[in-house]
Amino acid sequence: MTTIDKIWLDQYPEEVPHSIEYDENCLHDYLQRSAKNYPNHVALHFLGKEMTFTELYTEAKRFANQLQSIGVKKGDRVAIMLANCPQGVISYYGALMIGAIVVQTNPLYVERELEHQLIDSGAKVIVCLDLVFPKVQKVRSKTNLEYVIVTSIKDYLPFPKNLLYPLVQKKKTGIKVDVVYDKHTMSFKPFIKVGKTTDVKVEVDPVCDLALLQYTGGTTGPAKGVMLTHQNLVVNTIQCIHWTYKTTAGEEKGLAALPFFHVYGMTVSMNLGIMNGYTTVILPKFEPKDVLKAIEKEKITLFPGAPTMYIALINHPDIKDHDLSSIKACLSGAAPLPLEVQQKFEELTGGKLVEGYGLTETSPVAIATPIWGKRKSGSIGLPWPDTEAVIISAETGERADIGEVGEIAIRGPQVMKGYWNRPEETAKVFKDDWFLTGDMGYMDEEGYFYIVDRKKDMIIAGGFNIYPREIEEVLYEHEAVQEAVIIGVPDEYRGETVKAFIVRKEGSSLTEKELNDYCRKHLAAFKVPRLYEFRDELPKTLVGKILRRVLVEEEKQKQALEQTVINE
Repeated sequence: MTTIDKIWLDQYPEEVPHSIEYDENCLHDYLQRSAKNYPNHVALHFLGKEMTFTELYTEAKRFANQLQSIGVKKGDRVAIMLANCPQGVISYYGALMIGAIVVQTNPLYVERELEHQLIDSGAKVIVCLDLVFPKVQKVRSKTNLEYVIVTSIKDYLPFPKNLLYPLVQKKKTGIKVDVVYDKHTMSFKPFIKVGKTTDVKVEVDPVCDLALLQYTGGTTGPAKGVMLTHQNLVVNTIQCIHWTYKTTAGEEKGLAALPFFHVYGMTVSMNLGIMNGYTTVILPKFEPKDVLKAIEKEKITLFPGAPTMYIALINHPDIKDHDLSSIKACLSGAAPLPLEVQQKFEELTGGKLVEGYGLTETSPVAIATPIWGKRKSGSIGLPWPDTEAVIISAETGERADIGEVGEIAIRGPQVMKGYWNRPEETAKVFKDDWFLTGDMGYMDEEGYFYIVDRKKDMIIAGGFNIYPREIEEVLYEHEAVQEAVIIGVPDEYRGETVKAFIVRKEGSSLTEKELNDYCRKHLAAFKVPRLYEFRDELPKTLVGKILRRVLVEEEKQKQALEQTVINE
């Protein structure tokens, strides 16, 4: 399996190179370069506050020098627990400048999750929002944390928003956090203000040295830290630049509604903007109304997102009141993109929306549909430049035939080094130098790849292999369905049976019988859901990915409770 035919290269638009010559630079070097090339160009736009590339570079250097002043050295881990805000970008690039390893931390983590990540990574410093400071304090004594640097959204808001924000926050959340500062608990703004603006001199090897520990969701046990080098992240960002070849350095405006603490938002929003001199318009969280206003007002050209974001927008009652014609390109990731959603969004904006595929372990993008090239319904597209993909047969363990379903394996310069302190787990997901994704799919005769489902999400009912994605695609085509997810639930007769969770479109009165009749017209009998449950909303991550495992766990608990009642 060492040599493969890259038949997908024949399908590349002529503007996309088959291979790229990458700079041997570290990720933070690109901030310095953009500050030199676009000194007065707006790098970040945050709720009315603008920061040029020169200003951003200066702030990052101040932060870097301050980290060094409190004893942070090359290889130390610096955790960042922030919503999207300028402080997140400053902390990220400042930490990288001194050779520290960033540990992105979800602000929604509960104490148990936060404690695991801080202990596992051995983080020495954490930069956190004031709203999550109480959680940090509760776990602090059990970790290696030496310093906590606390910030607030208001710290980088313009006047008078910075004065009004605490009042609005208290009214919305009912929370007023009082932080007691001392020499080990510091306020971000005063901390950074006294930092030197001199260049930081630390030798960092982009190929070998880690830039990031990005923790996976922990769907199969405790979350694992994915080790990504500077080269991994630089390569994936440069690949993205070449894939979006109709964009112009220093001229685009990207909307950052995806969270930076997720590797997808980090690469295709933050790092892409910094590397190519774009203005990044930052939203602290995804709110459809705010997104529509931002696209129109700021003339957004690039809007990477997740399917649930695009679904929310095309179903928003005010969408036709906004001019979205500035949109050039949108790359959708984190979950399957329904065809109906893609077509409707393109119709409303005039821009292009295509599906991409990747994992935390691939920095994250490995495969994507050409934005201005040939697309195929249901396909996730073609491997990116310098990226190879194969399908491994479940029967033989070798390369599968064209059209045969098997496990997708990836090889390329964006693939991780391994899992932090978990050599056994690392060995399980590599076959030679191929990364085994755990996703089931196939490749067609032109090199386009298709996902049928996660290996572990496959449902086996009555001996038949059933892939939830196929049923979900059918459900999304129903005019009254806004969101849908399929899971397998235990069944005494079939082993497992199919259950559908549905969110109706606003104003719809869709019934179980109507949906069942519809499914029977479009699916083989063994794939038709036997159970339906209508909900107002589905559990999601902040990036908008539906949490299938939460629904699976709920069903297990429900069945266990029912069994207990029967036994009693």
